[in-house]
Amino acid sequence: MKFGKVDNPGEIDFTLPPDHPDTKKVLSGFKKRKVPNLYVGCAKWNRADLKGFYPRGTKDELTYYGTQFNSIELNATFYRVFSPDVVQGWYDKTPDNFRFFPKVFQGVSHWKRLNDYEAYLNEYILSVSNLKEKLQMPFLQMHNNFAPKSIDRLFPFFESIPKDIDLAVEFRHTDWFNDTGIADELYAILDKTNTTNVIVDTAGRRDLLHMRMTSDTAFIRYNGANHESDYTRLDDWVDRLEEWIAQGLQNIYFFVHQNHEKASPLLSAHFIKKANERFGTSLHIPTIDKPNTLF
Repeated sequence: MKFGKVDNPGEIDFTLPPDHPDTKKVLSGFKKRKVPNLYVGCAKWNRADLKGFYPRGTKDELTYYGTQFNSIELNATFYRVFSPDVVQGWYDKTPDNFRFFPKVFQGVSHWKRLNDYEAYLNEYILSVSNLKEKLQMPFLQMHNNFAPKSIDRLFPFFESIPKDIDLAVEFRHTDWFNDTGIADELYAILDKTNTTNVIVDTAGRRDLLHMRMTSDTAFIRYNGANHESDYTRLDDWVDRLEEWIAQGLQNIYFFVHQNHEKASPLLSAHFIKKANERFGTSLHIPTIDKPNTLF
């Protein structure tokens, strides 16, 4: 994920900002649980991107990926709608506890911009529904220039999502976060429609760290900078998530990206090890065929 990439990551203040006051209010509405539901994964499973991850002789990348991770943030579904047979193949190749988080097709978010989107949305839902119980939470990523002037499109769209699908959404236009009145209106819509608010942690867009929950789920897209700070940033996230768990957080969906994706499994393994120690979870720690440190 090259979004938010900078040439000088060593000069960025990666400190996580304080929580929005409404986060504690939202999380306090849920019964506290000792161990959260935790899903951690990468954005892709193809060998060309995850160099060094697959052992020599690996015949099927997804099958092996499913032995190392319990989830995938599936970006491929943004670019095309896959046939039922292809999606069924993904389902068949992964373990029972594996979950998919497929990005909503760009026809909905970028071409139609949540206006007259029904045909594209129906096609997308018919496709990903072949994941059955392994379809965990699709996420909608809006274009950078989708601004608050189109806020009236949000509630009707979220209401059109089938009730058996939990949706997350990522906004990128900075005005959604910089204007308090707009932000309050936006989050009221997300809260009312039980839509999860995606948090993006990337070097060049620190404004996307809004730290404001709208559901019982933290959906975090973490983009490392291929810099020594990547590890300490992950440690900071473990600290923050532990605080949210104590407040009532139920689900953690954490997806690791890199400007050079080959580092994603290594960083994911670091995060999973720390999370298991602190959260009481027992996720498998991925093994790396050619282990090394990033720096």
